[in-house]
This record gives sequence, C-alpha cells and structure tokens, in this order.
Amino acid sequence: MFASVLIANRAEIAVRIIRTLRAMGVRSVAVHSDADRDARHVREADLAVRLDRGYLDIDAVIEAARATGAEAIHPGYGFLAENAEFARRCAAAGLVFVGPPAEAIEAMGDKIRAKETVSRAGVPVVPGGAEPDDDLVAAAAAIGFPVLVKPSAGGGGKGMLPVWSAGELPAALESARRTALAAFGDGTLLIERLVERPRHIEIQVLADGHGNVVHLGERECSLQRRHQKIIEEAPSPLLDADTRERMGAAAVDAAKSVGYVGAGTVEFIVSGRREHSGAPIGFSFMEMNTRLQVEHPVTEMVTGLDLVELQLRIAAGEPLPFGQEDVRLRGHAVEARVYAEDPARDFLPTGGRILALREPAGTGIRVGGAYGDGVRVDSGLAEGMAVGSDYDPMLAKVVAWAPDRAGALAALDRALGSTVLLGVTTNVAFLRGLLADPGVTAGTLDTGLVERHTAERHTTEAAVPDEVLAAAALVFQAGTGHPAGDPWDVADGWRIGERAWTLHRLGVPVRVRGPVDDAEIEVNGRSLGRARLVLRDGEAAVTVGGVTRRYALARDHGALWLGALWHEEGGHAWRITRAEPGRDREATAHAGDGVVRSPMPGTVLVVKAAEGDPVTAGQPLLIVEAMKMEHTLTAPVDGVLAELRARPGQSVELDAILARVTACE
Repeated sequence: MFASVLIANRAEIAVRIIRTLRAMGVRSVAVHSDADRDARHVREADLAVRLDRGYLDIDAVIEAARATGAEAIHPGYGFLAENAEFARRCAAAGLVFVGPPAEAIEAMGDKIRAKETVSRAGVPVVPGGAEPDDDLVAAAAAIGFPVLVKPSAGGGGKGMLPVWSAGELPAALESARRTALAAFGDGTLLIERLVERPRHIEIQVLADGHGNVVHLGERECSLQRRHQKIIEEAPSPLLDADTRERMGAAAVDAAKSVGYVGAGTVEFIVSGRREHSGAPIGFSFMEMNTRLQVEHPVTEMVTGLDLVELQLRIAAGEPLPFGQEDVRLRGHAVEARVYAEDPARDFLPTGGRILALREPAGTGIRVGGAYGDGVRVDSGLAEGMAVGSDYDPMLAKVVAWAPDRAGALAALDRALGSTVLLGVTTNVAFLRGLLADPGVTAGTLDTGLVERHTAERHTTEAAVPDEVLAAAALVFQAGTGHPAGDPWDVADGWRIGERAWTLHRLGVPVRVRGPVDDAEIEVNGRSLGRARLVLRDGEAAVTVGGVTRRYALARDHGALWLGALWHEEGGHAWRITRAEPGRDREATAHAGDGVVRSPMPGTVLVVKAAEGDPVTAGQPLLIVEAMKMEHTLTAPVDGVLAELRARPGQSVELDAILARVTACE
C-alpha cells in the first residue's frame, strides 16, 4: 500500500478521502487555492500545498505530489477524475493515478463513442444521433420530438437541454454548445429521444487489474433539479431481483468492453410509465462515469464496503477481495445533498460566510458492515468559511441508513431537521419538504418530480412566519438599548433579507411594546399576544402567544439570521433586516419599470443586445453564469433598451442592475 497519497480535489470529497487514508495509516496531502487556504480539508490533511492557478493546473498538482513525496494521486470526483491526459501525465511522472486507465476514460468520456462501444457489447442504448456524422436537426426530426440535447464530453447534467419542438432546437443547440465549450473544451453534441417521466438508475461497478469485475447493486437518482441529483437512495424502490441482476450484468459488460479498472458507475434510464404495465422493466445505457460518484455513500451503507479503500487497493495492484456472489445489500440508505442555493428563486446559487454551523451527529465513514445509528455526514464545512461563486454550490451530504426504506427516509428527515447553517441560504428546508412528498414516500419517482413539487410549493416557500418576525424584533431590540417601541414603530417595519423587495415589497411592520421579557407583539397590524425573550450562548428562547420556540442566532452586517431549533421547522433559516425608510418603496416603484437585475452573483457570459435596440418582452438580453449554471435574462416589457450596464466577462453581484428597458408608450 502507498505511504502517501495526494488528493487533487477539495471540500467534502477531500475530507472524506482523508478519513479513509487516516484509517489506513496513509499520509494525506491536500492542495488548495487561495480561496480555500483556511478550508476544512486543508486543516485535516497531514500536509497541504498551495496551487497558484487553482485545482485544474495539472503541472502544479504533479509538482506538489513530487515535492511532498506522494506516490499516488486520488482525483476525487472533479474534472481531473475524468481527464485522460491527467492520468497519462501521472504515469509519466511515476505517480499512480487512482482511477481507470486513460484509454477507458477516453472511451467513456465521449458519450458518442461510449454508446457505440457498449452497444457492440450488447448493452441497450437510447435512439438518437451524434456529431460529426449526423445533422442534429435531421436526427431530431427522424426520432421525433421531444428530444434531449447533450454535450458529448463531460457530465453532471451540464449543457443538457430538453427540446419539445423543432422551433426550440436552434437556441438549445447554441446554448448547449456554448456550455460544453466553456465547461469541457469540446462543443460536440449528440441528440437522443427524450424518455418521458424517466427514472435515473445507476449501477456501481468495481474492477481490478486481474480481470475481476463486480457490481454493487443500484442507486436510484431520479430526484433532480436542473439535471443535478439532490436525493439518492440504495436500493431503488423500483427494481426487483431479476431486473437488478439484468442491469448489473449489463453494467459489468459495459465496464469490460473498455478494459475498465477501478470504481465506476454505469448510468441507465428507465421509463417510469412502465411501472404498472406488468411487462419486464426495460432500461437503456446513458453514460458511464469513470470515477467515484457524489452519491457513493448510499452504496457503502448498504454493502458495508469502503469504496475509497477499495479504489486505493485496486490502484496498488491488489485483486478484489470478494466475488459477485459475496455482495449483499442490507437495509436501505438515502442521501440528501445540501446546496448553497435558494429554492424560492428557482434554485439560483447563493453565497456568504458561514456564521453558525450545527451538523447532525454522524459516525463518519462506515467500514466492514457497521451501521450504528444510521446517520452519516460528509462535509467540508466549518464556521467562518466563505462560500463564493468560484466552485460547485454543493456544501455537504447527509446520509441515513435503516433496515427499511420508510425508516431511512424518517432518519434522514430527523438529521436534516437538526441541521443549522446560518449565513448562507441553503436547500435544507426544501429537502425536508421533498422527503414528505407523496411520490417520494411511495417510491413512484421520476426526474420531473422535483419540478412538480417546487411548483406546488411556490406560493408558500417564501413566506416568513409572523412568529419569526416577532422573534427577530425582540432580538434586535434587546441588542439596541432603545426604549420599547422606538425605533421599531415605523411604517417600513421589518422585512426578510437584502432581497426582500422580491418577497415583501412593502415591508412587514412589527411593533414591540414593553420590555423584551414581557412585551406585547404586533405583526402587520395583528396582535400576537404577550412575548418573552431569553438569550443564551448563541440561542434565543422566544415565547409568543404562550408557545416557546428556540432559535440559533447569528449577526451579519446589521442583519439577523435565525435558525429553527424545533423539529417541525428544523432546517429553516431566515435572514431578517430592518427596512431602511424608503428602500422598499423605491424597490416597488422600480419593480415594473423595465429594470433587469442579476438573479445571482456571477459573471456575464453573453450580451445579446445593444443600447438603443428595440426589444420585445421575453427577448433574451444577457446570460449570467455562476457555479456552472447559466441564467438567461430577458426584456421585462416591450420597448427600447435604454441602458446597458453589463459587458461579457464582467463580475456582477446579486440584484445588480444590468439593464433598463423603456416601455413603449
């Protein structure tokens, strides 16, 4: 076994790999950018090396490995994990790449070539066409709409776009090609028949250098938004033993077809419409991820295996210590991904500094079939850490195991309910609501369920309970020393967050009469009765109308964050500020006058119009990108583009004014 391994990745995956290296007695070497110099993976590694130009600088990563005496490089599951050139450069430098051969990466990294390869091995594939051999417009017409446009290179759902009609296809091809070039350096596209109400099921495979290949069962990954998974589970509630055996065998065949070595995932698409037909479940190959997957913990928890340890042993030349007949799936595991995003704003990325953090008690990496209390947290978070737009918005993963699926869902809900993260808006509360969705609890999943669930919750997601506003008013007043009722008795009142004008354009007046240990509270003209505040160690116990609720507290540039510490609202966090006089009225006045604001902090990619151009409502004006996601900004009204404040490459803040359209008279 290696004495020292460098981890060419960051955040939670680097922390997770470090844990296994420590358990194996192997020295860990971390790398980091300037933005990550104080990150948790840097603190937990035995050694850490700064990279001048970031994590994708192959020369710097290899030099760091040489300088620290590392014998192998583990790429985690970032871009370098599927970079064939990086694998070759490691070998040329005398370093072991903890991953598959470069040839296998190339064969499966190109989706077009991958489909051709596995099809020859007898694995079913989705009908479609691909560049450069096929004209995609003609191919779409031949297979019929709807279709799915996909970049040939890369993964993670980036650049994938559903297209419902021929008229939508040119714009979709343009967007997908631009994303593919920016993310993967390759604008080649393919097109496939869009499977309606599909289920996304993947098979974990392991292959050693001695010709042994096994699968470890499946993972259900159908709960997605923007083609990015947010909740995964093992095993799938859909598959029976026969289908699991057929899909597992197909995954093994796919791995063998490219001489695969290491840990990998073969992804299949299954039509959700077949669930009740009585016919055998059909499946089609989508792609193979030639790396460890974000969702690998659910497989570890139902098999009792440490996939990182097995990766390292395979890379060191050891044979697999078990055969297919030895693989047993026990119980059920579910994983939820915690993202820095705002579900109430169409899952746009967020950012900030982590002011307070409480993660559910986890027992770390599970090895050898020990399941314990069934809770695991993979996280790279720490209080004081800045969350910016430089990297992927995923912050952590919360995983739960139980003997059955219902127990695992309940355990995950409890774990998320005990999660507190203040300073950055996250999706934790949304995840809890999603777990309670009838389709999720029944196991009747498909990749469109999250969008349907979001639409149903849209009108309530942004609501701020009166009791929370009352609690904020009491806490603010306790910290001011001002007499009761002053200065809070103002028309603008209280509102949520700096972006409140999008939620509460006129503000919500909150009045506090009397001392904070015995006050009368009024919210928006409605009396809530008597109230009492007790502050202690970063928490507030607030009694309103005879009910006491506990909150975690943090302050941020004059604003107040409150995190619910009772189970029903656990995971919810609110940022409350006192509205400045006139601010909400100004926002309201501008709300309908053609102002175009940035929906997220990011970078302007494309400007599609110039000042003075006539525009129509809905016409694309700009494209802003952040955290690997594009967002198109359109003209709010018919008129003239009277003002343009953006240029390609420009960094913009959340809610920055980028353009203004003067409406036609």
